[in-house]
Amino acid sequence: MNGRFLSIGECMVELSQAGGGLLRKGFAGDTLNTAWYARACMQPAWSVDYFTALGDDAMSDEMIAFFEEAGIGTKLIRRIRGKAPGLYMINLRNGERSFSYWRDNSAARQLAADPDRLREAIEGSDVVYFSGITLAILPREDADTLLAETRRAKAAGKFVVFDPNIRPRLWASYDVMHTTISEGARSSSLVMPSFDDEALHFGDDSIEATIHRYRALGAPNVLIKNGADGATLDFAGQQNFVPAEKVNEVVDTTSAGDSFNGAFLAKYLETKDAVASACFAVKVAARVVSEHGALVAKDKLGL
Repeated sequence: MNGRFLSIGECMVELSQAGGGLLRKGFAGDTLNTAWYARACMQPAWSVDYFTALGDDAMSDEMIAFFEEAGIGTKLIRRIRGKAPGLYMINLRNGERSFSYWRDNSAARQLAADPDRLREAIEGSDVVYFSGITLAILPREDADTLLAETRRAKAAGKFVVFDPNIRPRLWASYDVMHTTISEGARSSSLVMPSFDDEALHFGDDSIEATIHRYRALGAPNVLIKNGADGATLDFAGQQNFVPAEKVNEVVDTTSAGDSFNGAFLAKYLETKDAVASACFAVKVAARVVSEHGALVAKDKLGL
């Protein structure tokens, strides 16, 4: 089986702790992280492409080269004169992360400004992946454009996957955030939320409440990540639970959910077995949180 996997969003320059007061430069972002782990875990017959906007600067050139070296397609990336990627720094304390961002002028904010280019990219793909962060960084009219195209893709039978990945400070207001994330779910075949986000920002008092809310919006499949408490799957109304993999030492949780998403989707597209795919994904995520940085080399994933 083969196909085309398209991930839509923003990749940024990442600064992470390197020890001794030094910082390590890398490239990461939620949808790029998922594409990275999907590519690492996916059969070679599948292609993985990234859809974003970058600048015409040296850092954007370096980022493009980095994608290509990882086997992630770059031909759909738009280059914008005078722009550059955003930047963020990971701050770690006892394995838990916080972030400092510099992204107001990021080229990726214009990724959906060319509707024809966006539609062509989605039409040429079998699986479309995007996130709440993708929607949050866009001007309102461009977010509406992306949502219209994902709704169109879902109606055409494509597998559209959405991770709400809720980051309130990226949104103009809670009302806009709630409405837009709900529309993201409505346009999707599979929603992959994190329960702590849903409980905090939507007031869900249980995993069942989160499942019910997203199913009511029209998402036929929901997979809820709950950190050390495992994952709950509701695929076409059939619910299953997969426990988390035991981790001896949590080093960095930066890409825990993104790596789970990429590993799950890679295995699910191959097998169509959601439970087996989640079991595989928790093992990959456990490896990832045992290492520093968002992107862990394939040879450290035990694949």
